[in-house]
Amino acid sequence: MTEQPTHSANSPDAPAPETPLTAPTEQGSVARQLLGMKGAKAGETSIWKIRLQLMKPITWIPLIWGVVCGAASSGNYRWTLEYVLVSAACMLLSGPLLTGYTQTLNDFYDREIDAINEPYRPIPSGIISIPQVVSQIWLLLLAGIGVAYALDLWAGHTFPTITALALGGSFLSYIYSAPPLKLKQNGWLGNYALGASYIALPWWAGHALFGDLNWTVAILTLIYSMAGLGIAVVNDFKSVEGDRQLGLKSLPVMFGITTAAWICVLMIDIFQGGIAAYLMGIQQNLYAVLLVLLIIPQITFQDMYFLRDPLGNDVKYQASAQPFLVLGMLVAGLALGHAGV
Repeated sequence: MTEQPTHSANSPDAPAPETPLTAPTEQGSVARQLLGMKGAKAGETSIWKIRLQLMKPITWIPLIWGVVCGAASSGNYRWTLEYVLVSAACMLLSGPLLTGYTQTLNDFYDREIDAINEPYRPIPSGIISIPQVVSQIWLLLLAGIGVAYALDLWAGHTFPTITALALGGSFLSYIYSAPPLKLKQNGWLGNYALGASYIALPWWAGHALFGDLNWTVAILTLIYSMAGLGIAVVNDFKSVEGDRQLGLKSLPVMFGITTAAWICVLMIDIFQGGIAAYLMGIQQNLYAVLLVLLIIPQITFQDMYFLRDPLGNDVKYQASAQPFLVLGMLVAGLALGHAGV
């Protein structure tokens, strides 16, 4: 997205004075900026708001939700004040701290491509210095590891499971964004790493906090992360031009817009369907039916929005369909907890 040219007040194409009808659009641009969304408006000067924008709060939501799903799948969560506070600390770990670290790190290494695709981002626009960005990366990483270790102490783990997950996830974030590996250069590896980070890792943390993380849950959530791969591909459509110029092999670049859109939706639908089939196999039929019912509106929005115009409707599709996907994750988590998997 490029910034619109400025106009003098006397030029023939100068914008009309702001009216009540245009004000919400302005407010929406500011909100998008703070949340780290596509369509932001440049010009923020508060260093704290700039730092928040780097952390992309809009991306915290699925990680926080993943903790909820993991707690549900443990089968041991209790609605007490202590458990609520501990789960909130795990959400802080997975969302603001380590996702904030990941997003800041990604912006640091993506500053060249962002200068093409999203020049209003804090680093390419020059409103925050590189040393300030680096200090934010380290602060978020160390704070995340500290919270993870405290959660292990609370859970009484003989092996620091949550700390290991925090370190492993942080390393995955690094090789996703940084050379020489830079997994995001490969549309398959990069998007699967992203999908697993958004579904499996926070799920494991929530499950390990309240129960014993086992191989069955680990493998099932890695399978579920294939649907997350499809969700991750949706984000590639907004940066096709920059990816092509810099030689990044995203799926839209490799396969073209239409084929990549179909790959995206098939990954989302097939692997959710596979989880529903597994739930039926362990006699959790009610949960399986609920999950299928939550897949249907996703398919509907894929047809209405995404497949018809992936470039123009990517944000609209995500806003419409993803609530059903994340509700489906919770249904699966509850089913696993109920079955004692």
